[in-house]
Amino acid sequence: MENTSLSPSLTTAIDYYYEDYNNSEGLVFFCDKSDVNKFGAKIIPVFYYFIFLLSLLENGLVLHIIIKYEKLKTVTNIFLLNLVISDLVFAFCLPFWASYHSSEWIFGSVMCKIVGSVYFIGFYSSILFLTLMTFDRYLAVVHAIAAAKRRRTLYAIISSIAVWCVSLGAALKEFILYDIRKNNNYGTLCEETGYSQEIMTKWQLVGYYQQFVLFFLLPLTVVLYCYTRIVIRVVQTKMKEKCRAVKLIFIIIVAFFLCWTPYNIVILLKAQEISLNRDSDPCNIELDYAMYITRNIAYLYCCINPLFYTFVGKKFQTHFRNVLAKWIPCFRTQLITSQSSKTTDHRSPPTIYE
Repeated sequence: MENTSLSPSLTTAIDYYYEDYNNSEGLVFFCDKSDVNKFGAKIIPVFYYFIFLLSLLENGLVLHIIIKYEKLKTVTNIFLLNLVISDLVFAFCLPFWASYHSSEWIFGSVMCKIVGSVYFIGFYSSILFLTLMTFDRYLAVVHAIAAAKRRRTLYAIISSIAVWCVSLGAALKEFILYDIRKNNNYGTLCEETGYSQEIMTKWQLVGYYQQFVLFFLLPLTVVLYCYTRIVIRVVQTKMKEKCRAVKLIFIIIVAFFLCWTPYNIVILLKAQEISLNRDSDPCNIELDYAMYITRNIAYLYCCINPLFYTFVGKKFQTHFRNVLAKWIPCFRTQLITSQSSKTTDHRSPPTIYE
């Protein structure tokens, strides 16, 4: 049994049926999306389980190292901890959606609302924390003297609370609208339902434009501006490993752009299709295929972003080797030999991903 819904994307009943405004009887016709649903049933579950396991491994390791080796009193580590939590919150919802795409929703009405909203809370907060960490790096590098007085623990806590509040507010719509409904052909569905088509269409447009403006256009602008200023400052100063820092910044920007741009372009096209092109074919399955593919690329970024902020840092690499030495006996001998063969600089950078 294939699922008709494009959940957990922002979809409503308008994806399944439409009203022909050109006919006098006002009949409602169903869109045939069986091929799209079969495609999703084959690809989505495997991909979601993969993202879940990868995110659990990476973020779990980062969380372990933060708690074991780091102090949570620094601004950077507070932001990083919140980023890991948001990624894990997002990832823990993926097995539910994987099961849903495989057959039907089997977890009940309450879990439909909880998973539907918590999923977006993790999704939105992950984007905002990445943006916040980028802005914090900008302050620390470009405005180092002025930021030294402001970048305190209270600043990090208040900023983190603000991100969670914005994410909760943005996902409130999902908690209200998401519910289960029975379908004769596809069983129990979990989606935005329970209101008239006109109301659902308006809320769908709100969701699309909210995603594009608040969770893509604004973060992309901040990321490009901040990292451009950081690169200029790094090049102007005599910082060690200047080329390495610039390369890392370039990788972060390119990865962010490649992962998020296609998905948000499709979202914008979907919104324009609904609001401007009602006389055109409403059963545009090409956009549905594009939504499946580009959305999963964007989701993948939510589990690989710890790589950019932790795994590439020397301090984290040291902690990671210590963890391996503790878990793998043969690696412990290799680590001791490596450390004894070179002089170690005990001074460490102030943040975990530097």
